Amino acid sequence: MNTATLPSFISSKFKFWSFISMVLLVFVHGYNMHERYLQPWTIPDEGLSLTSFTEYFFANGIFRFRIPMLFIISGFLFAMHDDRPYKARAGKRFRSLFVPYLIWSALGLVFTYGLEIVPWGRELVGGSHVVQISDTRMLLHDYKWYELLGRWMLIPVPYQLWFIRVLFIYNLAYPAIRWCVLNRIGRWIFFGFAILMWLGTMGFVIIEGEGLLFFSLGVWIQKSGFNIEQPSRWLKPSIWGILFIIIAAVKTFLALIAAPYLGQAIFSIITLLHKVMVLSGLFACWFGLDPIVRWCMNKPWFVWLSAFAFMIYAMHAPLVAYCINPMLRLLAPLTLSGLAAFVLLPAVIIALSIGTGLVLRTLVPKVYSLLTGGRGM
Repeated sequence: MNTATLPSFISSKFKFWSFISMVLLVFVHGYNMHERYLQPWTIPDEGLSLTSFTEYFFANGIFRFRIPMLFIISGFLFAMHDDRPYKARAGKRFRSLFVPYLIWSALGLVFTYGLEIVPWGRELVGGSHVVQISDTRMLLHDYKWYELLGRWMLIPVPYQLWFIRVLFIYNLAYPAIRWCVLNRIGRWIFFGFAILMWLGTMGFVIIEGEGLLFFSLGVWIQKSGFNIEQPSRWLKPSIWGILFIIIAAVKTFLALIAAPYLGQAIFSIITLLHKVMVLSGLFACWFGLDPIVRWCMNKPWFVWLSAFAFMIYAMHAPLVAYCINPMLRLLAPLTLSGLAAFVLLPAVIIALSIGTGLVLRTLVPKVYSLLTGGRGM
């Protein structure tokens, strides 16, 4: 991430939120209730308890602003460098995004395929449902060759890589996005379309609503000179912060207890709440947590840890999904075993990712640079 031309504190905020977003992502993917693939409208089937409320409140509530935050930062930073030739920038993004994407996708395939060779590994993979195609095809060993190719190129076993895939596409499409954002008439049509896609949670393999809207918003913020240092009177973080917490709590309660009473309407209601919650979280966290950002970015140990953000992002899945059931069994004697697993498993995987990154960066820096697209060197 090149933030050299930004004011020092804004540069620090970009680095801070990029790292924190990666850390929060691990906890979201460490969600261990029965329905583990979270969508804005996910309705758990476990009822209200301390564990279910806490996990849903954070994993499908408070932590969900992180991806829009990353897309805004990415769009803003890419738009900063229009003085550089587009072809050169696209080539750099190929090396820093698409090459790591292919490598980590291949590593995920090899790792999973290797796990399936042994009985306990097959149990881990099958129980996670990460590579399941149908009720009878639960493993990579059940795939045809072209399905393996599709997994590698388009739908990686490390499922978090979707972000890199679509970000790379938006970088390639940047000239068109910039034109739409800057054109007086085209801007309204474009953002209207992007907002509808986002509200409808629509997406395809190479384009989806959340990324398109917020990457483009980052471009617009940079080009328009929008003040990202001080909030306007409409963006006061205290108000948005309160709204953020309240909506996350209301959404959680409705998802856990209201489905029998609201019927199919529950899905629309909590999806709409989710969208408002994401926006309020963006405003509240960006403008309201500056003291925390300053404290953390003044600590050498935190800055050192933040250099491994990409390793945390790339390495944590599908490992976290494969380890949820074993961790739940290990902690079963505890009263709040599910909640303990929700906290401990992501923490262990984050530590493992940082440790692996440190070893690779120290012993084989060229390999580390290739794996991370040159980040964290």
